[in-house]
Amino acid sequence: MAYQAPATRPANPRFSSGPCAKIPGFTLDMLADAPLGRSHRAAVGKAKLAEAIDLTRDVLGVPSDYRIGIVPASDTGAVEMAMWSLLGERPVEMLAWESFGEGWVTDVVKQLKIHAEVKKAPYGEIVDLASVDFDKDVVFTWNGTTSGVRVPNGDAIPANRQGLTICDATSAAFAMDLPWDKLDVVTFSWQKVLGGEGGHGVLILSPRAVERLESYTPAWPLPKIFRMTKGGKLIEGIFKGETINTPSMLCVEDYLVSLKWAQSLGGLSALIARSEANAKAIADFTATRDWIANLAVDPATASCTSVCLTFTDGRIKDGAAFAKAVAKRLEKEGVALDAGAYRDAPAGLRIWCGATVETSDVEALLPWIDYAYLTEIEAQ
Repeated sequence: MAYQAPATRPANPRFSSGPCAKIPGFTLDMLADAPLGRSHRAAVGKAKLAEAIDLTRDVLGVPSDYRIGIVPASDTGAVEMAMWSLLGERPVEMLAWESFGEGWVTDVVKQLKIHAEVKKAPYGEIVDLASVDFDKDVVFTWNGTTSGVRVPNGDAIPANRQGLTICDATSAAFAMDLPWDKLDVVTFSWQKVLGGEGGHGVLILSPRAVERLESYTPAWPLPKIFRMTKGGKLIEGIFKGETINTPSMLCVEDYLVSLKWAQSLGGLSALIARSEANAKAIADFTATRDWIANLAVDPATASCTSVCLTFTDGRIKDGAAFAKAVAKRLEKEGVALDAGAYRDAPAGLRIWCGATVETSDVEALLPWIDYAYLTEIEAQ
């Protein structure tokens, strides 16, 4: 039986979870002011980097006494800088509910060889935050990019904690309300919710994290690109636009364009609203179908950015093959690019719903998921 393909297609079929869709209406002409061929240490380069830091603070609402630095190697570089520089002073608790969190566990336990307590949850769930000892240093992802689950709020984190909270927020920043008073280290890459180019990370430190940096020296050697102190004092220049290594001024310009777009919408609240509207469109879709479901077990922890879906039809003979076939069909039709589940995650789809994605495009995609599913079921 042949099924009728939907008449409407998404205007932008880019639903990748990183690098993510560019801001609506993006053109390369928007980057014309980038100081290409100039040193990032020249006045013009420093000014651009400082502006990026200032606008980041403004849009995210980062407290004035928190430091913000642009660092190498994307979010991974930012998380590694934090862990290698800060951990080891007190006991550590590692929380993992998806592949990137698992990666941080490996780095701490096997590379830094810290005897950490590790708490894990399966894909689609998060650990019981009430069981976490925040008098230890705690490392966790706010939003599981590969599992589609997020921390619902910061209520479980005590204000009078003794340990540091190190939060990988790469697919949460600019789309979720981060409780800054509960977070000591926050990292992200601007390639996610703001659709920037890959390769650069952002590292945000609370005064408590800075105090740790200045009072504690790790037992292991630190690579040059991880060093944030000199002579027991924070290298303040890193957090004023004097980057540790050479940044791409083209990528910085692209980030500035995205930040100014965010401001033009109304800032963080508008970005969150866009992401939530996108995720709701998918939630409404799955609620009326018995063959597909959100991977998140608890709706309170369901992500509004990396929405992960799983096929639940008992007629499906090979779940992995079926999901790949659906994703391949969506890509062949030109309606959803890079929409397959992450390689380590359960088979299914992953639809990016961050702020640069238009809700109209999500709504246009959904009938195509119906079409691809029915076509592939028939083809079994």
